[in-house]
Amino acid sequence: MSACAGERVLSHGGSTGDATTRWGHPGPSGTMTDVDHVEVVVAHQDCATLQVGDVFLKIDGDQKRTSVEVEAMRLAPIPTPKVLWRKPPVLALAALGGTALGHLGQPSTASPTTWAAVGAAVRRLHDAPLPPWPGRSLDETASRLDKECTWLLANDVLPADLVTRNRRLAETALRPWTPMFTHGDLQVDHVFVDGDEITGVVDWTEAGQDDPLFDLAILTLGHREHLSDLVAGYGRDVDLDLIRAWWSLRCLTAVRWLTEHGFDPSQPGCEVDVLRSQF
Repeated sequence: MSACAGERVLSHGGSTGDATTRWGHPGPSGTMTDVDHVEVVVAHQDCATLQVGDVFLKIDGDQKRTSVEVEAMRLAPIPTPKVLWRKPPVLALAALGGTALGHLGQPSTASPTTWAAVGAAVRRLHDAPLPPWPGRSLDETASRLDKECTWLLANDVLPADLVTRNRRLAETALRPWTPMFTHGDLQVDHVFVDGDEITGVVDWTEAGQDDPLFDLAILTLGHREHLSDLVAGYGRDVDLDLIRAWWSLRCLTAVRWLTEHGFDPSQPGCEVDVLRSQF
């Protein structure tokens, strides 16, 4: 679970500034010119993103994540932010034009054609050669699901029947899959569009070899009304029951992280609502 790009905090009521519509515009050679403000886009104990003038600075204490992000953006066959410079622990990224595809908890105003174009872009990513680092294993995913469900029940965070029913559904996603090049945290906030054009995808720290249906599920989490458009653009048969399973698994495993990092998964349209809507 990652929120270093900052869109999630903005979708939960933070100050938007320019961050939901662009990622700044760099000066010559990536310098920061005409700096008239510094804005904290997101900040918590794992990482922070600042907008300094027209440049976005990502600060991460775990440089392995940053290395994954930089290499994934280099390898991805779809638009990504330009890396201006990197001086650990800081990574400077240039702007993306356009606006976010949507925000969790809010209706997406993007057209069916735009969602289909995003689906086609995701297919290009999944069809690309695998990145050289391994993804999470099936056993790791199953262990995390068990751990998080135990925590939810032990701390009386959610009703037991809600956790149990969603866990039963989530477990159907835990089957062998053919790994593909995945983004790993493909939230609607991380995809930028201008009309029907994909201008870029941000926040690649969790990219790797994984189940491609996970990307499709995260992209449509809370936006199931756009699933058919996304799949139409993706152009490959998709098991919709497995998409639903990944919705449950993602939400069950995200609640604690979100809570501990200052987000509210119980806001309308967010993770807890998604769990309830599954049944």
